[in-house]
Amino acid sequence: MKKHLVSTLFSKSAGLILSAALLAGLLGGCGSDGASAGAEGANGSGASADADGGEVIVYNWGEYIDPDVLDMFEEETGITVIYDEFETNEIMYPRVEAGASKYDVICPSDYMIQKMIDNDLLQELNFDHIPNAKANIGQQYWEQSEQFDPGNKYSVPYCWGTVGILYNKTMVDDVVDSWSILWDEKYADNILMQDSVRDAFMVALRLNGSSMNTLDPDELAAARDLLIEQKPLVQAYVIDQVRDKMIGNEAALGVIYSGEAIYTQRENPDLEYVIPKEGTNVWIDSWVVPKNAPNLENAEKFIDYMCRPDIALLNFEYITYSTPNEAARELIEDEDIKNSPIAFPDLSQYSLETFTYLGDEGDELYNEMWKEVKSE
Repeated sequence: MKKHLVSTLFSKSAGLILSAALLAGLLGGCGSDGASAGAEGANGSGASADADGGEVIVYNWGEYIDPDVLDMFEEETGITVIYDEFETNEIMYPRVEAGASKYDVICPSDYMIQKMIDNDLLQELNFDHIPNAKANIGQQYWEQSEQFDPGNKYSVPYCWGTVGILYNKTMVDDVVDSWSILWDEKYADNILMQDSVRDAFMVALRLNGSSMNTLDPDELAAARDLLIEQKPLVQAYVIDQVRDKMIGNEAALGVIYSGEAIYTQRENPDLEYVIPKEGTNVWIDSWVVPKNAPNLENAEKFIDYMCRPDIALLNFEYITYSTPNEAARELIEDEDIKNSPIAFPDLSQYSLETFTYLGDEGDELYNEMWKEVKSE
């Protein structure tokens, strides 16, 4: 699940098309010659992307795709990409539910996909039109997706990862293999927790031996009390800042997404990442098509293109979040990355769960308990 602060934007090509169209209108009215010239300039070819292939409207996390891939897709297909970004699943969902903004392709996370399916916001995919998906996505990722998309009817895995502990070897002299180290008073004011209700409760629930999707009030109360007990030891509840703080040696331990851990290790070799023995969350972000998608055929072409091995490799190298595309993994030249236990752990060795949609009442229960943690 990608966590970056971003702003909403159109793609570079789309912006050029809009600018060219405005300029053409100012100089020569709305004649067809002016509109054609504007489209030619935007696409670097003698044909208009609108005339050739139309458009595809994509709604994705910020900094979650290689920008060159969008340009390549436009050049190869003649389809103009209109690209919009969101910061969280919770920001994305009401915008899609309201229907005011119509998108062709969206990249939600596991539990949010389940919510969108339950609320009849997605359409089933025709995999005959997306052959690269079944050909290149690994079987274990389809199996993991069954937890939120039974039958794999609505989604195609794009990126995935785990949540674990990142620690500084020069600041931690204990064995790090359990969530319990985040309650060790020795590391008071050197612990970073995720400022996220589901991620924070996941840590406490798994430490207590409970499911991270539990709705049992007693189990949730025990997890809440554990988080309240931990709070005096926590330096900060953060999202993106865990990466920068750990790189800068500002904390000893932090809860982090595996993709961010790969990046931090490149910047600071003293950092190590582990999946605790009690188990953790394995998350999957996947491509889906909303029911009101105005450009279904182009949506299918876009998803199929993202599943091409060479394209999946470019995206992996750009964002460092693990790809479920096994054909792309075979193309990775750096053997350390190709066989990295962080980027590509053997999922069978760990006790893993995927977040599921808890329902409105479940969400309210978690949120109320999280407020109690934060207010103490």
